[in-house]
Amino acid sequence: MQEGVKIVAINRKARHDYTIDETYECGIVLVGSEIKSVREGKISFPDAWAEIENGEVWLRNCTIAENPYSSVFNHDPNRKKKLLLHRDEIKRLQRRVEEKGYTLIPLSFYLKNGKVKVELGVCKGKKAVDKRADIRERDVKREMEREFRHKGG
Repeated sequence: MQEGVKIVAINRKARHDYTIDETYECGIVLVGSEIKSVREGKISFPDAWAEIENGEVWLRNCTIAENPYSSVFNHDPNRKKKLLLHRDEIKRLQRRVEEKGYTLIPLSFYLKNGKVKVELGVCKGKKAVDKRADIRERDVKREMEREFRHKGG
């Protein structure tokens, strides 16, 4: 990421459960109390996904906690949130999602120049065999790094 970017939340579960083919940076339409909660990191989206409805991209199952200082002007924590993308990007995403097995998953939320952005991934679900292979590969890499540290020192 570049300068002026503060990562608010990362979806580690998505990186474990899905193979990520492409990523897109999206804006997100939020109300004032939601912005305050996101800045404080009060966001939960382990099972969130995005869908394309009438040429618009909507984020579902993403919970932004209510802000205790917003009193009567608070937001609904589970409402669907609109993602902002260019029309040609939405058309490209629509074609990819229509392919078998692809879905749109939010990978991270971050602040960029004071605005909340979402990193949206075009993902395909991993099978249990793929997950085990990834874990095995990570363990081998970690073991090799240990060996180099001990031999170098």
